[in-house]
Parts: sequence; structure tokens; C-alpha cells
Amino acid sequence: MELEITSFLQFALELIIILTAAKMGGLLSTKLGQPSVLGELLAGIILGPSLFNITAFPFITDPEMLNEFIRELGEIGVLFLMFLTGLELHLSDLTRNTRSAVLIALMGMVLSLGLGSMVGFTRGFTGLQPLFIGLALAATSISITAQTLMELNNLRGKVGLGLLGAAVVDDILVLLIYSVLLAVASGTAGWSSIAGLILQIGLFFVITIGFGLKLLPSVTRWVSKRRISQGLVTFAIIILLVFSFLAQSLGHLAAILGAFLAGIMFSRTEEKGIIETGMKTLTYSLFAPIFFVGIGLQVDLHQIGETGPWLLLGLILAAVVGKFLGAGMGARFSKFTWLESVQIGVGMIPQGEVSLITAAMGLKLGLLDTSVFTGIVITILVTAIITPPLLRLAFTIKPVSVRLDNPK
Repeated sequence: MELEITSFLQFALELIIILTAAKMGGLLSTKLGQPSVLGELLAGIILGPSLFNITAFPFITDPEMLNEFIRELGEIGVLFLMFLTGLELHLSDLTRNTRSAVLIALMGMVLSLGLGSMVGFTRGFTGLQPLFIGLALAATSISITAQTLMELNNLRGKVGLGLLGAAVVDDILVLLIYSVLLAVASGTAGWSSIAGLILQIGLFFVITIGFGLKLLPSVTRWVSKRRISQGLVTFAIIILLVFSFLAQSLGHLAAILGAFLAGIMFSRTEEKGIIETGMKTLTYSLFAPIFFVGIGLQVDLHQIGETGPWLLLGLILAAVVGKFLGAGMGARFSKFTWLESVQIGVGMIPQGEVSLITAAMGLKLGLLDTSVFTGIVITILVTAIITPPLLRLAFTIKPVSVRLDNPK
């Protein structure tokens, strides 16, 4: 009797391969003294079109649908990761560092935007095209840095809080500029549309923070007293998805910002420990590995030839140097030590969802060609791979103390 490989069985086999490779890669990475996320990212490259291309195996009948399933699960994974990141913090942790967060984010964004635009100009792009390239390189994805900081037990340190605050501000600034450029490209730009966008962002924060501060603790307490199986964890998932939905639909911001904010709000509740235990089990056993492996699955290194080595090198340098120097100098101007500034500069390097959204929209509008888009995707992958080991290295360096006295 011949076994029929149904769509569900195909999906199940792919998940078996992805989860096994992710955990094996993470184990190998930790044995080599690196964060587990690095091994999961490399596992994705190996499983993707660069080598094995698991979604194109002979038994796969609809690779596009399968890829879409994996991407959607990965999106849930990054939302859960950002929720857990917020759960580790308190609102006061971020509000204490507002000035430094703005300065770090602003300098990192401006330098990356400028260098990325220069790459576009040298490529011969005109009008809004160079700005879309620069903006794609100006966004920071904090999920990889946050995961690494959690493994290093430095998420709530001075550097960790500075990075998280700067990443939130960076996300808002980049998406605000992105929305304005989108309005210009579509011919609908004007003071009224820009003012409307700012109003919607403000309304998003008023609704979510207002609910989080005033109602969430009491509602969470009420849910905890009901005889509902895993009621608290389910309630937390519902709220983080609602916040994510509002961030993207109402505030025109990245959904991960809503999930991050939901985590911060739940960190104020007495039931935080129960929620954290349940969410960590779900996240690190299933959704997070799919997210990190999924990054590698989206890139085909065979397309490097189409992009061209010099364009690719320019994009990578603009992304890495722009964030490292810009954010690092912003940290130094904010009274961080030189070593802390280096750590912050490294932590702001990785790019992810917002960069992909910006590049994809540029491609859709005809402002970017496929070679530049491929180069940006590969740049995102490179920054995601190099950040964990560089960040670990930056945290192993001991500050040098210089003695000014001359003891006899």
C-alpha cells in the first residue's frame, strides 16, 4: 500500500527537519562558546535554497504554500520573543533612559540612512530610490540582540536597557519616515497625511499604555482566579496579538513593537512568573527556532552573482559601519563608557522585519530592482549572523583601568 503524502504530512515532515536542525545547530553553537541563535540561523542557511532547499524536496507538492506556513509561524515566533523581552523589563527601565535612547537611535539611523543612500547614488539610482535603500539599512531588529543578551544575562543591565530603548525609538523613526516616503511615492503626501499618521501613532500608544496601566493588572488577576486551563498564558497571547494588530493597523508601526509593549505591561502584574514560564516553553520549543531557521530559508546565496560583489559589499558596510559608529557615538555622547558604547554599537547592527518590509515595498513600487533587493536580504542575513558572536566578544572584554598615581 503506497503512503499518500498529504499536505499535513508534508508540513509535519518539514517541521521535524527544521526543529531538529535548529536544536542541533544551537547545541553545536553553545559548545563552541557562541549563542544558540547563531547555530539556528546557520541551520536555516543549510536547509534553505543555498544548499538543501528542503521546501523543494520531491514529496513537496506546493512549496509556496509550505513556505508561507513557515513564514507565518516564524512571525508568531518573533512576536513571542519580543513579548518575552518586554516581560523581562519594567516601564521605568525604559523611561529612565529616554534621552540616551533617542540619541543612540537617531545617530545610528542617520548615518546608516546616509551611507545606504550613497550606495544607491553610486549604483545610479535617482529620486526616492536611494532613500529606500538607506532606509532599509537604517532599521534595527532587536530580537536577535535581545535573545543574545538574555543568554548573556545582560538584558536588564545598563547596556541592555540602552539597546532596547534605542531599538524602540529607531523602529518608530524608521517607520515614520517610511510612511512619509510611501505617501510621497504614491502621490498622497501632504501635511494632513503626515499629521494624520502622527495622530494614529499617538492614539495607538494612548490606547495600549492606558489599558496596560489602568485595566490589565485587574483583568489579569480576575483571569487567574477562574478555573480555565492555562487561562493566564492564553490571555497573555490574546493581548500580545491584539497589541501587535493595533501597532500595525492603527499606528502603522511594526507588529513586534506591540508585542514588546504588551510584555512590558504584563511585567507589572503579580502573575508575571506564571505567564513567563508558559510563554518560554511555547516560544523556545517551537516558534523561536522556526523564526530563526526561517531567516536562512528566505535567502539564496546563489543570487550573490546577480547582485554583484561590490554592491553587496557596499550594502553590508553601510549597514554595519552606519549602526556601529552612529549608535556607538550616540551612546558615547550619552555618557556611556567607551566599552559600553562599543557593546551598544554592536548590538544595534542586526536588521530584520522592518528592513524586509521597506525593501519589499520598494521592490513592489519599482523603486528597487531585484539585484538590490537580494543584496538587502543577504545583508540582513549577514548582520543577523555576525551580531551574536561579536556581541559575546564585546561582553568578554574587560574594561581597562589606568592608574594615574605612581606608587613607590
